[in-house]
Amino acid sequence: MRSSAAGGTLSGRRALVTGAGVGIGLATARALGEAGASVVLHYNSHGEEARAAVAELRTAGRGADAIQADLSSARAVEGLVDRALEALGGLDILVNNAGVTVSQMVERTPVETFDWLYALNVRAMFVTIQRALPALRASGHAAVVNMSSTHGVAGFPGHAAYAATKGAIIALSRELAVELADRSVRVNVIAPGIIEVPRYFDIPGYNRELGDKMVPIGRVGLPEDVAAAVVFLASDAASFITGQTLLVDGGASAQMALRWERRDISGE
Repeated sequence: MRSSAAGGTLSGRRALVTGAGVGIGLATARALGEAGASVVLHYNSHGEEARAAVAELRTAGRGADAIQADLSSARAVEGLVDRALEALGGLDILVNNAGVTVSQMVERTPVETFDWLYALNVRAMFVTIQRALPALRASGHAAVVNMSSTHGVAGFPGHAAYAATKGAIIALSRELAVELADRSVRVNVIAPGIIEVPRYFDIPGYNRELGDKMVPIGRVGLPEDVAAAVVFLASDAASFITGQTLLVDGGASAQMALRWERRDISGE
């Protein structure tokens, strides 16, 4: 696995990463630790992976802990933040990565499914930030990075409910960036495109070759690609950046969505 961070850029910083048991969240927690931060990894059901990462980070001399919580409960979210603050002694970096997805056409999506998605993808994020805000303000150089998706900026069939939550994350983050700008709290969004995480291999017909063809840069993204962007936005190198949405998608959102086979039209 390739490294996604430069050592020492976040030395002394304290970070909480939600949804850090697998995929993007796990890679992000590792990258923040590699960059020098002490990290609390939140997980719901991937405890073994989170604890293994904690052991790796501690072996490397980083502070690390893992905390389990079901973010569908607002009270559990508050408890997670409280336990993380106790473990870290404060908070400088908050990465709201936890989320769920459902692929259903709008007419087949029960309202209960919409409510479930909203609770986990949006409400949990709101409560996490709200609960952590006093500690973030006290930091003096706090960075919040919220994970959205390219589904939040462009349409794709079968993702109406999911896309609604990801669009809400972008709107919420933009508002908070303005609201908290004079309190030394920066808020930004990362919108990943096709990133090869375990759930992709559960999609019928998916394989890496197919994914590579869908991305202009010629390959699907890896969790480490997103993690590197998180480290940048959390660092002092991004101290003048807030309220922005960074698309980490290999150029997928930049191309025209015209339905024909791509071919060489250069005339050469």
